Amino acid sequence: MDQAIRDQQFTEFAVARAERLRRTAYLMCGDWHRAQDLTQIALAKTYAAWHRIHGDGAVEAYVRQIIVREFLSQQRRRSWHERPSRDLPEQALDGGQDQADLRLSLLAALARLTPKRRAVVVLRYWEDRSVEETASVLRMSRSAVKSASLRALADLRVLLGEDLPV
Repeated sequence: MDQAIRDQQFTEFAVARAERLRRTAYLMCGDWHRAQDLTQIALAKTYAAWHRIHGDGAVEAYVRQIIVREFLSQQRRRSWHERPSRDLPEQALDGGQDQADLRLSLLAALARLTPKRRAVVVLRYWEDRSVEETASVLRMSRSAVKSASLRALADLRVLLGEDLPV
């Protein structure tokens, strides 16, 4: 395939999916700037491998896997000292103050989970991925994903118990 055609296909993919990928990355890390970095890293690696992975929906799975792995890799690095802020500069939601409060409570609780549990919650419940897909992306067994899901949800229940708006 001609390089110009591959470049055009990649550009179309990146433009169509970048915002959604960035939202997923944000849910992982809790910081829009870091989410943008994760998205750019993933798209750069995808571009480099475009000739191998293009087709059959494999591209999006490949990019998401890179985002998750890069996030987890950054979390493991000892030199990583940034912490998510409790004050998130979000725009008001159309549903009113209650929905905004709920969203902020959920994001703050999500940020307090361990990186692995956060990744499991985002992939399983935000992106509605199956246990098998989540296990594949995170390189975990199905039972480990199920266990991490249960523990993460239990942690979220404890964290959100008193913070949930009525």
